[in-house]
Amino acid sequence: MYSCADLKKGLKLMIDGEPHVIVQFDFTKPGKGQALYKCKLRNMITGSLFDRTYRSGESFEPASLEEREMQYLYQDETGYVFMDNRNFEQVTMSADTLGDDKYFLVDNMEVKILLFNGQGIGITLPNFVNLRVTQADPWVKGDTAAGNNKPATVETGYSLQVPSFVEQDTLIQIDTRTGEYVTRVKE
Repeated sequence: MYSCADLKKGLKLMIDGEPHVIVQFDFTKPGKGQALYKCKLRNMITGSLFDRTYRSGESFEPASLEEREMQYLYQDETGYVFMDNRNFEQVTMSADTLGDDKYFLVDNMEVKILLFNGQGIGITLPNFVNLRVTQADPWVKGDTAAGNNKPATVETGYSLQVPSFVEQDTLIQIDTRTGEYVTRVKE
């Protein structure tokens, strides 16, 4: 059990039977009376945000979450399928749950899946992923208004800005945390 003194940003708690994470935290001690702990919480299943204020002396149940190393297998009509390499158990996650992370998934990629009661509710990708450019407009010489960047689309359907020298079928590295181009990859 957590007490109010344990509250901090990033702490995962069970509230009303669902896991929540503290995304913003503020402590106030008025002149008289109990200390106040103001928290902005995010529901880890639905993604909804809300504010709650707690008084010192309250206790909280830690969220019963499990993080497992899994391998991305494929996408079908039910969602994105991942497999645990130790026991070969499979977990399917919807596109809504993955959000923009789905654009960085490559077959057989190792990822960390956050599970709540056996259901996938979050994913941690490697910091960088290599993807092939499938569509890039040719750069027009003298077109400096764009700052030497142009739009490109990679094999997963993700669109981003790349330098003018990047052409179709080029393998590039993308930072999965920001979604931005990093460098060309030599093959």
